[in-house]
Amino acid sequence: MSSSSDRPPSVTTPRFPFVAIDIDASRADELGYVLVSMGATGVELRDDTTMVKGPGGGLIRLVASFDEREVAEEVLASLQADEPELQGEVGEVVGDEWRDAYKEHFRSFALTEKLLVVPPWEEPAPAPGQLVLRLDPGRAFGTGLHDTTSLVAEQLDQRRAVYAGAPILDVGTGSGILALSALLLGASEAIAIDNDPEVIDVVRSNAALTGLGGRLQVDTTPVENVSGSFPMVVANIRAPVLVAMAPDLAARLAPGGWLVLSGILAREEQEVLDGFLAAGLAHVETVGRGEGPDRWVAIVMRGVA
Repeated sequence: MSSSSDRPPSVTTPRFPFVAIDIDASRADELGYVLVSMGATGVELRDDTTMVKGPGGGLIRLVASFDEREVAEEVLASLQADEPELQGEVGEVVGDEWRDAYKEHFRSFALTEKLLVVPPWEEPAPAPGQLVLRLDPGRAFGTGLHDTTSLVAEQLDQRRAVYAGAPILDVGTGSGILALSALLLGASEAIAIDNDPEVIDVVRSNAALTGLGGRLQVDTTPVENVSGSFPMVVANIRAPVLVAMAPDLAARLAPGGWLVLSGILAREEQEVLDGFLAAGLAHVETVGRGEGPDRWVAIVMRGVA
């Protein structure tokens, strides 16, 4: 008879807490950013076009993942305290259900005219002249499918002569997609920072997948403590955080350097502009997609030469 010590150790199936909220589609992007700011490690949007169907009736289902169920419950309670009519629930995904479903709907796509994003479970098939960026965002923010990310990527593509052969700074790097895009487009080095320590390994893994690990530095250094200056700085963060960072972001620019800001709703544009104009930068242009005050925009600024 074998003793209990001879038995293999039991394996605990991982459980991933989430908050699911049904909301009008016009508010989905904004609430998604709020959830990330409250600790969500990722946010998935489900509607009638996604593999996992949404609630229908013109509503979007936001599914935000969290590390701890207690945090998920606190976040939902806080949101419903401010908005009692908000419909939501806390649940858990068991094992690899979430990741397997995610792999089903995250496919290769053109991030810009020059950049093709390819997950590691697909074989790349780039068009002539396209550069392949291998990406597995995992539970980090930044698949490239969201306007806030793709608007910045397009600016990096269009303005690659600005930073060719020079280092760039990516503030709020998430999955690392913007830093890696800049490296593929000609930057000599990318400094990527994020206040979430859990994304660091995700970024390093993505850099290794694309063969760029030796040219990427990623950590949780606050922007005010980053040394050096850069001809190109990108920051995809919520508008109030960008405004608070304005002096420090401006200070990271080389003379005449370019700054691309995203994570901004059209109705927040003036507030962000005022903050960065006060920091001594010039407004070059604002780009966006769609119409209305709840569309996403990116603001391009430039430092004094």
